[in-house]
Amino acid sequence: MSRTTSHHPIPSAEVLYRRLLDHVRGWLAQAPQPVHLVGIASGGVWLAQRLQADLGLPGAAGVVSSVMHRDDFAQRGLANSAHTQLAFDVNGAHVLLLDDVLYTGRTIRAVLNELFDHGRPASVALMVLVDRAGRELPVQAEWAAERLSLPADQSLELACDDAGQLSFAVHRLASTQ
Repeated sequence: MSRTTSHHPIPSAEVLYRRLLDHVRGWLAQAPQPVHLVGIASGGVWLAQRLQADLGLPGAAGVVSSVMHRDDFAQRGLANSAHTQLAFDVNGAHVLLLDDVLYTGRTIRAVLNELFDHGRPASVALMVLVDRAGRELPVQAEWAAERLSLPADQSLELACDDAGQLSFAVHRLASTQ
């Protein structure tokens, strides 16, 4: 069960990570094996890498980029984009996608297209630190550490410092009018 918050305050990313770690540990005990952790660039990659280490899982967490399948590719381009790195055969694999913030669902749609470019997984689950209101596509996380609502003119961004500590920042989006 996910927790619910209305507008503010923004929860501690470290507290939410510990909730995620506990949930993934229990989920893995019941999931078909092996499960491959795959982070969505960029915040999800930090989560997947840290979970991989904290859970003592072998190998490296995968990275999946949404950039080539985004519906706003013409505006965003390739600047500062991570590349998909999957060191396992996607065909028949059980994949746990991890992301920091689920908002409209468009990034998840693009990531699923990218994942399927590499093969046909047996299953894909999605877990996130924060599920915020504002869905535009019928995409739902299997589990979220927190649910909150932010005004449409704000974005929530996960940051990771040099010591690996996670934090959230709220940014006001520039007006397009």
